[in-house]
Amino acid sequence: MAFLGIEGMTALGAGLAALACVGAAIGMGMTTSKAVESMARQPEATKQIRSSMFIGLAFCETTAIYGLLIAIMLMVM
Repeated sequence: MAFLGIEGMTALGAGLAALACVGAAIGMGMTTSKAVESMARQPEATKQIRSSMFIGLAFCETTAIYGLLIAIMLMVM
């Protein structure tokens, strides 16, 4: 195995940190699809489902932002 050096390891770490964005996107899609399905089944619970969905989406979004921030920090430094 060839030695990658500091630049190669930094790029590899940034790529792995950017995978957090993929996981967050999958989580957001699943959250939204299940919330819409729940609202269709129980229209009277739409407000509670929507507020819970937005809280979950906020957590998914912060995960993606943290992953992107770490990837950018690794590439800049």
